[in-house]
Amino acid sequence: MRPGIIVEVNAADRAWLEAIMADRNSPQKHVWRAAIVLATADGLGTNAVMRQTGKSKTAVWRWQERFAEEGVDGLLRDKTRPSRIAPFGPEVGERIVALTLAEPPGETTQWTGRAMAKAAGVSLSYVQRVWHSHGLQPHRIRTFKLSNDPAFAAKVRDIVGLYVDPPAHAVVLSIDEKSQIQALDRTQPGLPLKKGRVGTMTHDYKRHGTTTLFAALDVLDGKVVGRCMQRHRHQEFIRFLNAVEKTVPASKAMHVILDNYAAHKHPKVIAWLARHPRVTFHFTPTSASWLNAVEGFFAALTKRRLRRGTFLGVVDLQAAINRYLAEHNLDPTPFRWKADPDTIIAAAARGHQTLDSIH
Repeated sequence: MRPGIIVEVNAADRAWLEAIMADRNSPQKHVWRAAIVLATADGLGTNAVMRQTGKSKTAVWRWQERFAEEGVDGLLRDKTRPSRIAPFGPEVGERIVALTLAEPPGETTQWTGRAMAKAAGVSLSYVQRVWHSHGLQPHRIRTFKLSNDPAFAAKVRDIVGLYVDPPAHAVVLSIDEKSQIQALDRTQPGLPLKKGRVGTMTHDYKRHGTTTLFAALDVLDGKVVGRCMQRHRHQEFIRFLNAVEKTVPASKAMHVILDNYAAHKHPKVIAWLARHPRVTFHFTPTSASWLNAVEGFFAALTKRRLRRGTFLGVVDLQAAINRYLAEHNLDPTPFRWKADPDTIIAAAARGHQTLDSIH
């Protein structure tokens, strides 16, 4: 034993070490470390311990010293060792960030991890760590569209005001159309969801026609009035307006939020509006249909009923949509607007400033 190192094994530690050696599931490195300590405690010298365990003198001394300092816990863990390869300096990460923010070489539109690793002369995992630490995701892109409507701010405040503080004795309706809903039938039946396997669906389909859903969302109670029609013109829009008006009590005014689709501003629609003075149209800014609350209902309809649906024809598709509308209206949720209009207007202004600086 190395001079100055004293190995004393009490009864509890001996029982623990013997259990480690007896356990068939113990890692072999733990077994021979325990054997070194027990042999030392039994009075064997360094050479005898080396012969019994088949380990070198430095290994015997190392684990004798580790046990003397930290006990059995010290035998069960390895101390970290410095890498044989020197770590990269900060300049390598800075170069990767600079390359990522610049245009990629050749006829490619974005960097990939392997392309960056090759260009920087590092490993793929190192590139991924640098990107993660700097919040860089070159494989992703977000789409946007800024409204060029000169009355953007006024229209945003007008529509948000209807959502947040609707007029007394009035109904606020968000109206829009979801056009070109396809009646898709799969070419082969899919398999259902089960443990260890996701549901399946063929990538190809049979197209049996389309329909257009006209929908009016009552902002106050969350109910939706919907009609499926074959075409998407001002004639169908007027028919839908007549159907919606019948559902609103005659004593209440109607404030209708619409986007800028041409059918909504057709001369015959304007004439219909003149014949119904209790109805007021509020148009969203151009390229800002996200202000229309009914778009959220369309998103839920697509995600929960249409995207994975299988329909044998247009009639089957329309029946499914009508059932979904009826089910939605059994437990509607009132629409709640939470965004600050001033924040929206300021963000749009910053976006225009950025675009102007680029141009």
